[in-house]
Amino acid sequence: MYETIKIESDDRGVVTLRLNRPEKHNSLSATMIGELTAAAERLGRDPAVRVVVLTGAGESFCAGGDLGWMKEQMAADAATRGREATRLAMMLNALNEMPKPLIGRVQGQAFGGGIGLISVCDVAIGVTGPKFGLTETRLGLIPATIGPYVVARMGEAMARRVFMSARLFGAEEAVTLGLLAKTVAPEELEAAVEAEVKPYLGCAPGAVAEAKKLTRTLGPRIDESVIAETISALVTRWESAEAEEGIAAFFERRKPSWSRKP
Repeated sequence: MYETIKIESDDRGVVTLRLNRPEKHNSLSATMIGELTAAAERLGRDPAVRVVVLTGAGESFCAGGDLGWMKEQMAADAATRGREATRLAMMLNALNEMPKPLIGRVQGQAFGGGIGLISVCDVAIGVTGPKFGLTETRLGLIPATIGPYVVARMGEAMARRVFMSARLFGAEEAVTLGLLAKTVAPEELEAAVEAEVKPYLGCAPGAVAEAKKLTRTLGPRIDESVIAETISALVTRWESAEAEEGIAAFFERRKPSWSRKP
């Protein structure tokens, strides 16, 4: 049914939603963006689903946006860029608003859009060892559509430590930043995720859904106007000379013109 994700369910109604492009480090292609949106909507409507666990296949959780997809946006017309940016934003929104508990099982590294996926989880558990980073500015881009969710998760003060610098940070710092709830040894990950799942199985599903919706209402505002602003910001960046140079430099395996020695 799906090309880039895999969905598995147990008899308790616990669903594992797995990013399934391990050969591409689970980077977000156009197909994956569409499939994640459809999956979030489908799982959200299914009364048999009690909890959703979001994870990745292979050594990476999610390496961010697929660079081939981003390169296509550089060559596209304004309407296409706007449409693709909207699809990305609405995928994140669908996961964020899914009326089921969403638990992140972060088994590997995450960058860019992968940080956004972690940020829309209600709680995320990671393993010790992997690196994380909002690496968009290295390419002349900005973490636009993921921005509201990242700032909501970390808080503005913590987000400013990593949002603009593209600095990589470890799993332990991800806990300090509020991105991850905790880290465990790889062999302990299943048990740690199960500990987050179990309490929900004793809760009224409708009450859980309404409580989740209430937290979004009480937390930072992420509404249609905010999402539209992030879409506009991403499209504007895609159209910039810096983004053109950054993407070109990556594919040409050279440093971009603005890069300086530390």
